[in-house]
Amino acid sequence: MIQETIVITQNSSGQAHIAPMGIHTSPGAQDEFIILPFRPSTTLNNLLESKTAVINYCDDVRVFAGCLIGRRDWPLKPAEKIHGQVLKCALAHTEVELVRVEDDETRPKLVCKTVHSANHAPFMGFNRAQYSVLEAAILISRLNRIPLKKIQAEIDYLRIGLEKTAGDRELEAWAWLMTAIENYSAANQSGTGSTKTGISA
Repeated sequence: MIQETIVITQNSSGQAHIAPMGIHTSPGAQDEFIILPFRPSTTLNNLLESKTAVINYCDDVRVFAGCLIGRRDWPLKPAEKIHGQVLKCALAHTEVELVRVEDDETRPKLVCKTVHSANHAPFMGFNRAQYSVLEAAILISRLNRIPLKKIQAEIDYLRIGLEKTAGDRELEAWAWLMTAIENYSAANQSGTGSTKTGISA
C-alpha cells in the first residue's frame, strides 16, 4: 500500500527539508516503511546522512502543493525521539530510522523502522477537492515524464470534483499548481527549455 505523506529529513547542520512522498507500507510489517526517492534527491542525501526521517500525515493539501512549487516554509516542531522535525499541522507522525538500503541507479529503496508514533488530531476524511489537489500535485511532480497533453486532460477531470467541494485551502493549493503548469507550458512553447517547477524531493 502507498500512503501520501510529507517526509521531513534534515542534514548534518540541522536544516530541515520537507517533501511530499508516497510511502510504501505492508500489512505484514506495520512498523516498516519503504521510502523510494529518485536520484538526485535532497531527501535521499539527508536520509543516507542522518539515518532518520519523520513521516507526517496531513490533511492540509496546501503543504503538498506548496512544496511542489517551492513553498517549504511550513511551521515545524522538534521530533520526540530522534533528531528531526515534525509538521505542526500534522494530524499524526511517525519517526523512523534507516535500517537497510537496496541501491539502484534511479530510485534506491530505503527501508525504515518505526522509532516513535504520535497522534495529534482526528482525521475527518478527505473530500473530493482534497483528492483532486493531491492527484494534481502528483501529476505536476511528473511534468518531465508525462506528456503535457495527458496531464492537462487529467487536470480537467480533477477540476470537476474540486469545483463542487473545495474550501479556501483547496482553492489556494489548486491555484498554485495551475500556475506551475501554466509556467511549464509557457516555457516549453517559447522554446526556452526551462522546466523548473520548484520540485525537489
